[in-house]
Amino acid sequence: MQRFLPFFPGVFVLLWSTGFIGARFAMPYAEPFTFLSIRFALALVLLAAMALAARAVWPQPRLAMHAMIAGSLIHGVYLGGVFFAVRHGLNAGVAALIVGLQPIITALIASPTLGETIRPRHALGLALGLAGVALVILPKLGAGGDYHFVNVAPACLSALGISLGTIWQKRFATGIDVRTGTFFQYLGALLPSLVLALAFETMAVEWNGEVIFALLWLTVVLSIGAIFLMMILIREGAVSKVASLMYLTPGVTAVMAYLLFGETLTLVQLGGLILAGAGVAAATGRGGRGRQSPRTPA
Repeated sequence: MQRFLPFFPGVFVLLWSTGFIGARFAMPYAEPFTFLSIRFALALVLLAAMALAARAVWPQPRLAMHAMIAGSLIHGVYLGGVFFAVRHGLNAGVAALIVGLQPIITALIASPTLGETIRPRHALGLALGLAGVALVILPKLGAGGDYHFVNVAPACLSALGISLGTIWQKRFATGIDVRTGTFFQYLGALLPSLVLALAFETMAVEWNGEVIFALLWLTVVLSIGAIFLMMILIREGAVSKVASLMYLTPGVTAVMAYLLFGETLTLVQLGGLILAGAGVAAATGRGGRGRQSPRTPA
């Protein structure tokens, strides 16, 4: 496996980017919380089977509850916001860009909650990132535009949700086996998603090849495969390379969305995409041996 390790970070970035593409594939045919409820339920079955087969250690009730809270934020709020935004017309590349500000938001939240220092580059990165997002969104924001409160606000909530979730995970739910810990994370995500689906959606799914492919891909490759790949990279000491390559996610997603769906950005918006990426890189780049914010796959 060691000889393939240099390729793992790039593969991980590609997998993360396909999460937004999967949402674009599925959302015309299924409501967001209904689709996510099915996805989380399938992931729970797979993770339970893996944990039982490997005789993995199950966490104590208190740790399990913390993992569920973290999962409701990392997966429930984050994915729920992204899928809802894409369902209501948000460009997949733009959704990736907004959520891509997560490391900066996490760094700002970590200061009062975890006692981590906010350095000048965090403020600089936040300013650049917000300016980049503004350049991408503002040209089409407003009456008659493609972007409006109904699809932009949920994407912003997604970035906040995954930031709060990673902080909660880091503070209260460390030291859990990745298989059983992830099981409880998805259990925590399933409960609110299912409640929202039952309360506000018809729960009807137009089953076709695109929906089935998106469901299997997002469940097996992302919900299971990508997170385990991330754990391998962290174990092998390649986390800094993963963090740096993650800044390419919005750009990679934009390219995929253009090739698959014909989604386009203007030159001004492309400039904003680059500016936002530079802002995230500036805010989270390693100054000496600074710590990286944890990332969770889509």
